[in-house]
Amino acid sequence: MSQTKASSSFRAKNISRRALFGSGAALAAAGGVPNATSAAAMSFGSDMYQSIGVRPVINAKGVFTMLSGSLMLPECRQAMQQASRNFVQIDELMEAVGKRLAELTGAESAIVTCGCAAALAHATAACLAGGDPEKIHRLPNLDGLKSEVIVPSYSRNIYDQSVRMVGPKIISVANEEELRMAINDRTAMAMVVGSPRDRGPLGLKEVAAIAHEHDVPVLLDAAAEALTTPNVHLERGADLVAYSGGKALSGPQSSGLLIGRKDLIQAAWLNSAPHHAFGRPMKVGKEDIMGLLAAVEMWVRRDHDAEWKTWESWLDEIASKVEDVPGVTTEVLQPRGLSNRSPRLAIRWDGRKMGISGDELYKNLYSGDPRIVLAGSTGDRRHPADSSATVMPWQLQPGEAGIVAAEIHRALTSPGKVSLNSKAAAPESDVSGQWDAEMLFVSMTAKHRFVFEQDGGSLLGTHIGETTQGDLKGWIEGAEIQFRSAQPLEGAGIHFAFMGKVSGNSMAGEVDLGEYGTARWSARRHTYDEAGKIIRGVKYI
Repeated sequence: MSQTKASSSFRAKNISRRALFGSGAALAAAGGVPNATSAAAMSFGSDMYQSIGVRPVINAKGVFTMLSGSLMLPECRQAMQQASRNFVQIDELMEAVGKRLAELTGAESAIVTCGCAAALAHATAACLAGGDPEKIHRLPNLDGLKSEVIVPSYSRNIYDQSVRMVGPKIISVANEEELRMAINDRTAMAMVVGSPRDRGPLGLKEVAAIAHEHDVPVLLDAAAEALTTPNVHLERGADLVAYSGGKALSGPQSSGLLIGRKDLIQAAWLNSAPHHAFGRPMKVGKEDIMGLLAAVEMWVRRDHDAEWKTWESWLDEIASKVEDVPGVTTEVLQPRGLSNRSPRLAIRWDGRKMGISGDELYKNLYSGDPRIVLAGSTGDRRHPADSSATVMPWQLQPGEAGIVAAEIHRALTSPGKVSLNSKAAAPESDVSGQWDAEMLFVSMTAKHRFVFEQDGGSLLGTHIGETTQGDLKGWIEGAEIQFRSAQPLEGAGIHFAFMGKVSGNSMAGEVDLGEYGTARWSARRHTYDEAGKIIRGVKYI
């Protein structure tokens, strides 16, 4: 039966919405739909997170996806709830929403995406495949297609994986000469990350001018930026600009905004869900589409000056409280650029005198009740003198500034057991040399190597992974060993924080992988054969 005939047949039955929903009980009894009464009876209690064993946090850090971004505006929640009540044709919805977003932002066109990372991926796909279904279905196979994206070196970052995963190779350039030499027939796009450096000698304006000489479009990543109307990045030469919907805009966390040149925006939409393309897994629902539209509608109406003054008043409240502690000083830090645009409060003290370092205060508040996440800290138990903690008020809610102030004051005045001034234990072992390590990751193992240079209790050296390597730095006290390393990879860095014990020619412990959780590790001192050293499988006589 064709769609038209099916629709006519349904209308002929003259079934009203009231009658259709009224039949829900009968359908539920037959297993056709969930039982509405049972669903209504389900309750998470007064605190739905704690009812399932999850402790919410007071966010004094800012808009981070790992902390669930920002809190949605009431208008967004209302729009999403209303959107959930009807079916719509998604292409028609996006066309209408895109038209309204274009009016609000001053762009030629716009679409809503499944987060800013998805916007970057869809923009890349648009520049690689356009609206050609054959090319769209081939991605990320770029045989015969343009296959390179040019990025200024300062714009390389962990998020450019959203561009790389579509298939292109990223070409980093450090100056105008390298940029001009890098552009060729394989160049599909140039990308710049919004930052204070995008106004430097190889900033957006300069990159766009050169790229446009060769008809190369330019994408700007403005994920956590404040939305400007008219858009400053489009005015300075960007063809496409990507924003997060769940950061400064305070829209749905799983939404993003892509604005810019109409033909590229249309191509980006064809390369995304609901169409069968590379972007099909990055689906954005009707609820997020309307929630993001509501966020942008509110953005142009919000009193941003009043919001700023509120944040400053909260920082004043915190500073006034913590400065009561002798030896504590504070300073308000102003943001640079449009990204993460909020003032911050730096709190500084001598950890030797207070008995608590910045890192320990950070952990104290994160594990406390209430649970507070600060914007950062400096100073550890081996180097406590220049300790500090930073508060960002951007995502604090009314009443929380007083709680943050009281908890920081408590931690500084009652740090508990004071161990910062105790003398470090002499190392029990000399770990200098090469060690063969095994990393026990979730569901997989890997062979790594450590090369240590030891000076008393201090360690320097190299951490060698399976395909990457980087410097390490740490210390050894008694049998306890700790060291950190970072291994550059594309625009990212893989960070390791090792903790363990040394026993003779072996050591073992746990490694903190940041967002990738923890793993177990063990290592044994490398042995050499009698004929010569074995390094990386090559014998040296």
